[in-house]
Amino acid sequence: MTPPGDTLGRLAALALIVAAASFAVPEVRAEAPVGQMTWAVHTTLVPTWFDPAETIQGTPFMVLLATHDALVKPMPGRSMAPSLAESWSVSADGLVYEFVLRKGTKFHNGEPVTAEDVKFSFERYRGISAKAIKEKVAAVEIPDPGRVRFRLKQPWPDFMTFYGTRVSGAGWIVPKKYVERVGDDGYKKAPIGAGPYRFVSFTPGVELVLEAFEQYWRKTPHVKRLVFRVIPDHATRLAALKRGDVDVVYLIAGELAGEVRRTPGLTLKAVFPSNHWLIFADQWDPKSPWYDKRVRLAANLVIDRNTLNEAATLGLSKITGSIVPSSFDFYWSAPPYPHDPARARRLLADAGYPNGFDAGEFFCDLQVCSWGEAILTDLKSVGILLKLRPLERAAFFKGVAEKKYRNVSYLFLGASGNTATWLESLAVTGGTYAYGGYPDIDGLFREQAAELDRAKREAILHRLQQLIHERAMFAPVWDFAFLHGVGPRVEESGLGLLGSYGFSGPYEDVKLKSR
Repeated sequence: MTPPGDTLGRLAALALIVAAASFAVPEVRAEAPVGQMTWAVHTTLVPTWFDPAETIQGTPFMVLLATHDALVKPMPGRSMAPSLAESWSVSADGLVYEFVLRKGTKFHNGEPVTAEDVKFSFERYRGISAKAIKEKVAAVEIPDPGRVRFRLKQPWPDFMTFYGTRVSGAGWIVPKKYVERVGDDGYKKAPIGAGPYRFVSFTPGVELVLEAFEQYWRKTPHVKRLVFRVIPDHATRLAALKRGDVDVVYLIAGELAGEVRRTPGLTLKAVFPSNHWLIFADQWDPKSPWYDKRVRLAANLVIDRNTLNEAATLGLSKITGSIVPSSFDFYWSAPPYPHDPARARRLLADAGYPNGFDAGEFFCDLQVCSWGEAILTDLKSVGILLKLRPLERAAFFKGVAEKKYRNVSYLFLGASGNTATWLESLAVTGGTYAYGGYPDIDGLFREQAAELDRAKREAILHRLQQLIHERAMFAPVWDFAFLHGVGPRVEESGLGLLGSYGFSGPYEDVKLKSR
């Protein structure tokens, strides 16, 4: 039985949630949108990013925040704010979540956003968190045209974290009638959403063009046209910013970041949207060197994170001993692994590898190749030999999720959710990016998932994180400082407005300077 104090505390928290949701009112701005704002994007845009049903990691929200909207989503100053839903409530037993739809919201084709669209979008969702969410939801009901009700099989304290943040795309709404008419492939070619910008055109490998949707419920966007231009090369992106061809440049690292700082009229902006770490995919294979904790610990000790930080992000990234973002609820501050090559060599010798070993391939996203190469150099210094295998982002994340890559991978994810939702996909057996798991860690995860007392849940999650650290399951690199360049025409870039988010947003808030 739940103690009376805990029940009252949960009911009080519920009252606050509902009240906070109800206080959100649309902002009104009468001026028509003007001008064009252009982003130089560091990674290739792909059509799957136009469909919230297929989100497998955080980068697609670069597009989704413009073209789509959700019932509930992060907004400036709030981790979850009402959007297409004007309010939501939770039953006292934690089994029913009910959303009241905002009146008058429309898709870009003029059709109203309905409860049927909400139900359809949830059932259609097949992204990274589909299994975790759907196996816990018993039913989605429509008691009347203005309300949607989710019934859970059992109380689940993280339902709103999955549904109302960037952890998944399950709460992002698409038009049922249109999707059924054009099909999934047709929808990715000409997506229609309910966000502040509508789709105009997409040239694969070149650029995406969007135009302001002046009927957007929150406010009329300031800027008429948004252009996302694909420029994979770092130096070429910076040159475009200096010429004035683009207004915002994503991912400027190393000496180029210093050049942005020194150039009059340009601004360097740091945000902390993601954590980076190495996956030891074969640590559950008794025949692999990575099966031995001493080998995994040796790899951690030989990586010179501080030197890498200075070279790559001007020392602005946060060195950490955890794969969990430090901003998350239930975070345990794991001590960073020191740089100690001598101890790493001793550990390898004790494990039977005094001269190191051939560790195969090192898989990574194209944009982190330079940092991956630096890590490989560190590993090589103690005899751990790896061959760099860079891949385009969409292919890389798909391959990790499908467990295609063995040996070692350099993984990073956008920070959204809490410690439990984060670790579920990474360190628990069956998780989207988990190549294996340990029975005691799995057991602790199941225990915390059913615990409604916050203090008890925190203690369980802290112990779980301690075990991950003690076993050197991963090699944490850093809480990454994502450095961007902003040009002189920009009054509001949108960078940093959304907590722990790497890109611009909300797009209806970005603004060019008045001439």
